Amino acid sequence: MSNSRKARVDRSRLATVRQREEALFRSHRPRSASLHARASQHMPGGVPMSWMKGLYRTPTIFIDRGEGPRFFDVDGKGYLDFNVCDLSMTMGYGPEPIVRAVASQVAKGAHFLLPTDDAIEVAELLAARTGLPYWQFTLSASGANTEVLRTARFLTGRPKIILFSGHYHGHLDDTLVELRGDRPVPSLLGIPEDATANTEVLPFNDLEALEAALARRDVALVLTEPALTNCNVVLPQPGYLAEVRELTQRYETLLCLDEAHTFQFDYGGLTGAWQLATDFLVLGKGVGSGVSFGLYGMSAEVAAAFEKHIDVDIGPAGMLGPRSGYCLSQSLPLNYDEASRSLDYELIDTRRVFMANRGIWDAIASAGPQASFVHTNADIDEYLAVAEQFLGEIVAS
Repeated sequence: MSNSRKARVDRSRLATVRQREEALFRSHRPRSASLHARASQHMPGGVPMSWMKGLYRTPTIFIDRGEGPRFFDVDGKGYLDFNVCDLSMTMGYGPEPIVRAVASQVAKGAHFLLPTDDAIEVAELLAARTGLPYWQFTLSASGANTEVLRTARFLTGRPKIILFSGHYHGHLDDTLVELRGDRPVPSLLGIPEDATANTEVLPFNDLEALEAALARRDVALVLTEPALTNCNVVLPQPGYLAEVRELTQRYETLLCLDEAHTFQFDYGGLTGAWQLATDFLVLGKGVGSGVSFGLYGMSAEVAAAFEKHIDVDIGPAGMLGPRSGYCLSQSLPLNYDEASRSLDYELIDTRRVFMANRGIWDAIASAGPQASFVHTNADIDEYLAVAEQFLGEIVAS
């Protein structure tokens, strides 16, 4: 979201609002506080997955149930959900057709380590929508990216991969890399320093930097989202992705488009909508409608090489759309450095607790409000009204 009015954030007002809203948040959620204290006896941080604690600076809330575009905590507070589980629940909570289908399949058997005809239908539908003719299934987009990366290294005989600043491609060492100054470093604790040896991080929308890196002819894979979504949203400049494809082909490097986040932007994702050419396409998040699920598509050329080596171990089995962001500058960002200037964490954390106290669950810090297919125009109007109220309290006169 971009506010065209020239204004500046009054930091003293922001601090006052944050202190007031945090106190209000805590006072209305005693049951969650009690459960968190109990959970802390057996789970570090009182959460089943550590990132649940790291994503939010507000006290942990425990959830009772979800319905449509809302979920409800154990204290009875309802939230119009504009985080939608980081785009995993874009069909909403408890949609009857999905509940019926999942229940029916689980009753017949959830997993066999063998194919079912459902997989054929999914692959056929995705081939028609995206143009990628062949598909493989995984349990997450992280798993899909792992297999794509290994496949690219095997097929090219090259070690290196290229990512772009502001990326997120899952929970694997090769991609949990960021720039510190001009040096790639691990972005999480516990990742060995040498994990960065074959990963290069470049600025998005910079074709000159990309060509210079590819010209060394040691890059197996360029891995990118069509639009960056883990630093608000950074759109590609016109023609940029077509040039990325041309450069990867010129220097015999494979290209993967990671649409775990962006596939819901349009029918067939951005790959289908923008008619993008690529060697691999990774999907996850909302494709599983809340069930852990990922998959990746590949070109016919890659599939032919894939089948030839099937016995080789290449890995384990502009509107308030699906994702948007708050832009604090006068123009939209073109790369991570520009986008990061709008990632004001004190403002974001204050906004989140302000929204929560008014019945809206806002997105995680690196994203912006994101809608599901069950959000209505009235739901979006409700979000915008509360956001306007928040901005009115913190903007200097």
